[in-house]
Amino acid sequence: MKRLFVALAALLIFGAVKLPFERSLAAEHRRAFFHAAELNLELREQIGQGGFIAALSGFRSVLADLLWIRAHVAWENTEWGRMKLLFDAVTSLQPRALPFWEGAAWQMAYNASVAAFNDPDQPREALRQKAQREYFQLGEQYLLRGIKFNPDRAILFDRLGLIYQDKMKDPCKAAWAYGEAAKRKDAMPYVQRLALYNLARCPGREAEAYSGLVKLFHKGKEERLLTLLTRIDELQEKLNIPPEQRIDTAPDRKEATPR
Repeated sequence: MKRLFVALAALLIFGAVKLPFERSLAAEHRRAFFHAAELNLELREQIGQGGFIAALSGFRSVLADLLWIRAHVAWENTEWGRMKLLFDAVTSLQPRALPFWEGAAWQMAYNASVAAFNDPDQPREALRQKAQREYFQLGEQYLLRGIKFNPDRAILFDRLGLIYQDKMKDPCKAAWAYGEAAKRKDAMPYVQRLALYNLARCPGREAEAYSGLVKLFHKGKEERLLTLLTRIDELQEKLNIPPEQRIDTAPDRKEATPR
């Protein structure tokens, strides 16, 4: 009886000492946007019991790298379903590793989607287009999930904008994604420009886009790229800007570079 009392007392003391540490660790995870990463049964099914034990033992990074290599082999063998399962496991193990999210999205939205559209075993073009769109959406989903874990970084917003712009042909969503990238501290120098280019093609947002493009134009000659000048000309016509208020882009077109 005495031993049981001592054991219970020891457990209570250990719990009291452990609680502040766990709270501190949880707070640190929240600050690092790591709160949604879980080692759950779904992950166990994806990586097997041995891999799950390794992850629990502190080998998440090593295991993620190994699975990433396997995913690359699956890509070489055009095993798209297997590749996705491996990507799911890798991103679950290392949700703060940006290259994993970026690579998974690229493989799905670009490589797998092209393979689906060119599938020789599917003669119906409508079904091939449907499969292609589904891979676009998988790429989008990887980036949206990655952003939940890394909302402070610009790169995933930038890659999301590219999918919306090039693959889904949705300038409104592309403008939003590039605009979000521009708000981050590590924003690329081109994302604000791309946000405005896409905004100019978003129905109902033309006036807002024109205002932003004009501001960019007046920042200096280095900003007066050919696409910028073209978008300004298009919007001046579409918005019926009075002639005396229009920007004359002709002088800058002689020296303008693309983009």
